[in-house]
Amino acid sequence: MRRALLAGSSSRWLRERASRYPFVRRSVSRFMPGEELDDALSAARGLSAAGVPTILTRLGENLPEAGAAAEVTRYYLDALDRIAGTGLDAQISVKPTQLGLDQDREACFRNLIALVARADERDSFVWIDMEGSPYVDPTLDLFRRARGVSGRVGVCLQAYLRRTPRDLDALLPLAPAIRLVKGAYMEPPEVAFQRKAEVDEAFFDLATRLLAARSDHPGGFLGIATHDARLIARLESFVAANAVPRESHELEMLYGIQRGLQSRLVGEGLRLRVLISYGEYWFPWYMRRLAERPANVLFVVKSLLAG
Repeated sequence: MRRALLAGSSSRWLRERASRYPFVRRSVSRFMPGEELDDALSAARGLSAAGVPTILTRLGENLPEAGAAAEVTRYYLDALDRIAGTGLDAQISVKPTQLGLDQDREACFRNLIALVARADERDSFVWIDMEGSPYVDPTLDLFRRARGVSGRVGVCLQAYLRRTPRDLDALLPLAPAIRLVKGAYMEPPEVAFQRKAEVDEAFFDLATRLLAARSDHPGGFLGIATHDARLIARLESFVAANAVPRESHELEMLYGIQRGLQSRLVGEGLRLRVLISYGEYWFPWYMRRLAERPANVLFVVKSLLAG
């Protein structure tokens, strides 16, 4: 099922037809508040009232032309200004292909640096999202260059990629800010672990290496991006046993997923930040969310039956 859903995420035919069905849009609304920045800001205000900070990301990737990347950059510059005006603790996350990586790597870097500079001015932060495995090297190169300019930038690493331990070793001297995720693209077995148990163990190993690395590389930060309660419990046990400072890491989850778990973790005093995705290009993202967690598929089935 996971492979079928990931394959469907890149199907234009399926995207065009699925968006016509009310039950699909109804189920999507559980995981994203809307298609506009105002929708995301409204959701962020609600979470802020509960003491939960956020990350905002406008959906979309693999832009067809460089001019579109300039528009996306202007959009995110304005978004950083608007976020600052609200007083919310809300960061942004961008995909390199949104900033023109496919067309011109130097232009992409200039666009990224413009966002990082604005984040510096607005006391905010920019996360560089990670895409499929062919983009790992250019994305990490963007991060290294941007990290040399400012500390207000972090990058996503995917635990299911077999190469990630080597990438982490190479980044540690930079005292990086890392958001660690399991990974949600279709990758062949020689590139990525296929079994959930393997991915979970890789995630735990990478997270504990990052949490333990502060003694040799102070200043780094880890966003633990998972909805897996058992994995979170294992990592919290490691944190307690090794006296890892709370300010060195936070849990990160997606808007609308595992809401009960999110509330419980906040009630226990753990640091949690919620990523709010929004925008009109929601279909590939939505299919990858279904592939990540079978319970999400069950929710869609219930929505269909209710309809």
